[in-house]
Amino acid sequence: MKKELQPWHEEIVCDVCGRTMLKGERAEPYLAPGGQRMLVCELCTDRASAEGWIRESAHGELPTALRRHEPRRSILSRLRRRADPAAPRGDGLVAAEADGKRPDWADGGAAAGHGPELAQEFATDRQFTRPKDPRHVRAIPTNAQAKVERAVDVFNGSEHTRTVAGISRSLGEPWVNVTPSGEVPSEVAIVVAWELSWYHYRVDLGAEHDPVTLVAKGHELEELDAWAREWNAAAVHDGRVVLGVGSPG
Repeated sequence: MKKELQPWHEEIVCDVCGRTMLKGERAEPYLAPGGQRMLVCELCTDRASAEGWIRESAHGELPTALRRHEPRRSILSRLRRRADPAAPRGDGLVAAEADGKRPDWADGGAAAGHGPELAQEFATDRQFTRPKDPRHVRAIPTNAQAKVERAVDVFNGSEHTRTVAGISRSLGEPWVNVTPSGEVPSEVAIVVAWELSWYHYRVDLGAEHDPVTLVAKGHELEELDAWAREWNAAAVHDGRVVLGVGSPG
């Protein structure tokens, strides 16, 4: 029996969908990220591109390597390179010390000898080391009278004067004592008292926020210590404390 010869057809399977391609259907070769060669049918080209595969025909058009980003060298390393261009990077200090000479940049004067452009760059780099938000420190007087005057100014700028003014409208003018603390140098006590009520405030001259605090309050003058009843100031109608004015007897 005579055998009929039939043309042989190689089965090609799409590496994306797994489908066996039909006779005459063309497969497009792709390169996977690992460099593996893949065959993709015409229906799966978009999916192959989404997976990061690259057409083999377009692979030769890609750059062989991307340029690496070189980190910016420090100002000292740039000075070493300018001082000795032939020296390898990082060897400027070793070479200078081997000759027994101290490099200019080690004394902080390199910018002056390498042109205005480098001097400006050196000054800019030094500015980055300064703190952005320096802490503001309030100066505390060392003299007792100066502490008293400062504490009165701080108290008069606070909201507590409204309390003093409100009570004064009902009970009259108060007795006032302003005394620096013997334990905490930055604190001053202000005691405002009436016959039926008293308020003890603490003024912290070193505090930047909320320097005036209500420490205690009461109803009987006998509750106060002896020093707190040595009246040396007064309060006017708006609640502000005034030094050098005798309190009502």
